[in-house]
Amino acid sequence: MHPEQSAIIDSLHVTPPFTGPHDAQAQIARRIAFLQQTLRASPCTTLVLGISGGVDSSVAGRLAQLAVEGLRHESGDARWRFIAVRLPYRAQFDEADAQAALAFIRADEVRTVPIEGSVVALAEPLTDLLAPLATRLHDSVLGNVKARIRMVAQYAIANATNGLVIGTDHAAEAVMGFFTKYGDGACDLEPLAGLVKGQVRAIGTALGAPAHLVHKVPTADLEDGRPGLPDEAAHGVTYEDIDAFLHGQTVSEPSARRIVAAYTASRHKRTMPFTP
Repeated sequence: MHPEQSAIIDSLHVTPPFTGPHDAQAQIARRIAFLQQTLRASPCTTLVLGISGGVDSSVAGRLAQLAVEGLRHESGDARWRFIAVRLPYRAQFDEADAQAALAFIRADEVRTVPIEGSVVALAEPLTDLLAPLATRLHDSVLGNVKARIRMVAQYAIANATNGLVIGTDHAAEAVMGFFTKYGDGACDLEPLAGLVKGQVRAIGTALGAPAHLVHKVPTADLEDGRPGLPDEAAHGVTYEDIDAFLHGQTVSEPSARRIVAAYTASRHKRTMPFTP
């Protein structure tokens, strides 16, 4: 085991490996209960989540819908509900997957908030800063803007509907820092926390998600120059290795070094702001 592996696993509260189908079902029940308990303990009655068409938002969205349905059945109170939000930037290359995700989730309400106008309006006064940047850095800056605008929209909807915003971060993304600070990393609750990517897929299968969504190549789709760039290409390491590392298994030394380096470099994303 890599010297820092155990400490990283502990810090992310990684869920132990599944040993059979019953583990996925147990996690479904546990995470639905978590969503319900969080709502009950708050003054809020609505859950809000952006749906991209990937397995993470598909699973989190279905868990949220099942949670509010359970609360309605239990209490007879129709105020509990889930709002799924589409947040497209121009024409999404995998829009068919997003629609398939919505059909699987069966949300109480679906809203669509295009973000292109907001992103362009914010970027235009910064042209002198953005134009000289190399393509990848330019895409990185605007990709973070897109992620933050999407979260602004979700919080606007949550504020207007007495809601809480759901995040889709899990251990395999958290360890790599593969989220935007104050963008998709900003949320009120994270029902997938501690899971590795393979476990999210297993839960998706147990929930009945379409196989093509469960096994879809993950992509954040934030870069104009490289639309649909696979997460693993951005990571420089596979999810298989990331999952194995987080479950205390041996991975190649280059993969371990890459994971530890990403975890260290992204530490600021997982901490509160610095103070005097």
